[in-house]
Amino acid sequence: MNLKIRLSVMNFLEFAVWGAYLTCMGNYLGSAGLGAQISWFYALQGIVSIFMPTIMGIIADRKVQPQMLLGICHLIAGAAMLCCWYMGESAGFGNELPNKSAFIAMYTLSVAFFMPTIALANTVAFSALKKSGLDTVKDFPPIRVLGTVGFIATMWFVNCAVWENGSFSFTFAENAHKFQYTHMQFFVSGLLSIVLFLYTFTLPKCELEKKPASSVSEMLGLNAFKLFKTRKMALFFIFSAMLGMSLQVTNGYAGPFITSFKGSLDPLVATSFAANNATLLTSISQISEALCILMIPFFLKRYGIKVVMLMSMFAWVFRFGLFGIGNPAMPGVMLFILSCIVYGVAFDFFNVSGAMFVDQECEPKIKASAQGLFMLMTNGIGATIGTLAAGEIVNHFCQWNDAGFLMGDWQTCWFIFAGFALVVGVAFALVFHPDRK
Repeated sequence: MNLKIRLSVMNFLEFAVWGAYLTCMGNYLGSAGLGAQISWFYALQGIVSIFMPTIMGIIADRKVQPQMLLGICHLIAGAAMLCCWYMGESAGFGNELPNKSAFIAMYTLSVAFFMPTIALANTVAFSALKKSGLDTVKDFPPIRVLGTVGFIATMWFVNCAVWENGSFSFTFAENAHKFQYTHMQFFVSGLLSIVLFLYTFTLPKCELEKKPASSVSEMLGLNAFKLFKTRKMALFFIFSAMLGMSLQVTNGYAGPFITSFKGSLDPLVATSFAANNATLLTSISQISEALCILMIPFFLKRYGIKVVMLMSMFAWVFRFGLFGIGNPAMPGVMLFILSCIVYGVAFDFFNVSGAMFVDQECEPKIKASAQGLFMLMTNGIGATIGTLAAGEIVNHFCQWNDAGFLMGDWQTCWFIFAGFALVVGVAFALVFHPDRK
């Protein structure tokens, strides 16, 4: 099989595993008696991202071939996720979990071994492309886009899949809530992880490179922290963490928020397509994300790094604000759709352009460590603090009702998130002044 196709399949499965639960897990947690802990489930991804990718990166560099380690991680992650499914299956559809601590432990184990696989999959792809004499800059993006396609595919599948009394069907019906966002999403994710584990045996081998011994600080990437001595880079990383606080908010709460309209007294809102297919609606965000990646080179060349980053920061203001004033019925649903469209700018314009800025500003010997520091500040520290703070805000203004909907003053929540993003954007505009390159 063609190498590019093989790597595309790998990326498709890699992100399909994540898409099965990332944006729709919140609705299930509410029915499972863990609604108040939604923020912790998303914060755990940030917490494990602080150390697990580094540990697995060291092992992949020195001890185990990356494609083999990718498979091992998915085997453990998939097995743990299937344990989550089994506990949900034992409790029954729509029932609270009897052993919530065990469920949380298995979920933590799963994400701890899944999060490093994103970097490992990139390592496998880059290694295989270079070994075959292909241009990674030219040939990798089309391969990576298949990952987003996989993420969207499982989002759609979980949204439309209804599991009831041992049977399986697809529906968009408004009465499917009880059997729609269930523990079966963990079965889909776990099964795909096992499939990817088996698939890694077909991938090209990535030979280990013999590297000279390095200090513990270099091995752990701690030497990149010296960048904080430079005012420009210190400000950049601080704002990276502050913007990272927005990254997981809508992943955790967009689903419960949109689904909560099914509890509306207005029948047009309660029975609307959007209210009954929250994951399908929010998948527009991932479609926008895939398209916005292609726009970044044009905007960077025309406007420079600071303007592109500001576009991202103010896009977060619109992302949250449009959720606050929209609703699932026409014409309010158009505001939801606009919120999903601007998500591509909000997410990609900072993450991708930020990585490029780090690459431009850092000396070669610490480029990899600096990229790790960037991910640590955004997806680690920033996302963890932001998700937990968002959870406290949502739990203060909203509560789960007996019908399984998270009802309350959602508008205030979204406006608080939008206000925070606005403050960050204005502060960034005032104090961050990089050279235009």
